[in-house]
Amino acid sequence: MEIGIDSFASAMYGSHTLSSEAAMDQLLERIVAADIAGLDVYGIGEHHKKEFLDAAPAVILAAAAARTQKIRLTSAVTVLSTSDPVRVFQSFATVDIISKGRAEMVVGRGSAIEAYPLFGYNLDDYDALFKEKLELLLRIREHEFVTWSGKFRPSLNNQPVYPRPLQQKIPVWIGVGGTPASFVRAGQLGLPLMVAIIGGEPERFRPLVDLYRKAGQEAGFSPDQLSVGLHSPGYVGIDDEAAIADYYPGYAELWTKLGRERGWPPVTRQQFNGLIAPRGVLVVGGPETVAAKILRHSEALGGVDRFTFQMDNAGLTHAQLMQSIELIGTKVIPLIRQQA
Repeated sequence: MEIGIDSFASAMYGSHTLSSEAAMDQLLERIVAADIAGLDVYGIGEHHKKEFLDAAPAVILAAAAARTQKIRLTSAVTVLSTSDPVRVFQSFATVDIISKGRAEMVVGRGSAIEAYPLFGYNLDDYDALFKEKLELLLRIREHEFVTWSGKFRPSLNNQPVYPRPLQQKIPVWIGVGGTPASFVRAGQLGLPLMVAIIGGEPERFRPLVDLYRKAGQEAGFSPDQLSVGLHSPGYVGIDDEAAIADYYPGYAELWTKLGRERGWPPVTRQQFNGLIAPRGVLVVGGPETVAAKILRHSEALGGVDRFTFQMDNAGLTHAQLMQSIELIGTKVIPLIRQQA
């Protein structure tokens, strides 16, 4: 199982806001630390909000590519519905060249909707946009010269798309939430699946993951072609008590704030305790607890090929995040690989 981290390039640490320059410097330092610690992958999300600096994830990944050696670099996710697939491909092909073949992308429709009005798209076309643009992105990945026509973008008539990446095919994962059709589509295309689970119990997603695998096998893809990734909030401390003490205040503050915006009740410690329990979604604790929970989540979903922590949105300091990265590399990954 591959282990990594996804970041939204947050400039917020609890009630303290860093300058954009300091936040970006620290983020790049963490990516370098993850590379040195032996993590497998680092992802950068895409948002268009004041508190995040990830509006142009490929630019951040290119900066990271120039400073790292082994770690794979991916989006998490690229909001493909509001992007031009030609430019997305060109950007990630460039990252692939800079990184000497370590680029990937996770593409999706976006759980936040601010990109749609920003780039002039209609939310009524939410799914149609993604379907058409994914088709074009995959066509470009397959062919240097592209002929294509659709509804939301001007046609291409035997048009070459450059640069080409070093990898024969840049890995394209499909990022999904909880819509059955999204799982089926990923399976039918034989694309790896990244499941974002931020609440509840992961095993409730097992029927959807089974749908993905069934659709993929019916489309002629072998089980080893149908990779499943899991993205969940998490954090590793030196032990369970320290991890919870570090993580809970910022988590409660963030999700209570989001709740005011979206009509959810405030976070309580009782709710949090349920989320960090063995079957809860939050992967928070000391190395042994975290390793065991990742393996339990993998079993609940019928096997997971990649797990990524989302851990820079709970008011954690740079020093705490750096410590967590070191613990993931030196403690969690060896424990998982010993037991897997």
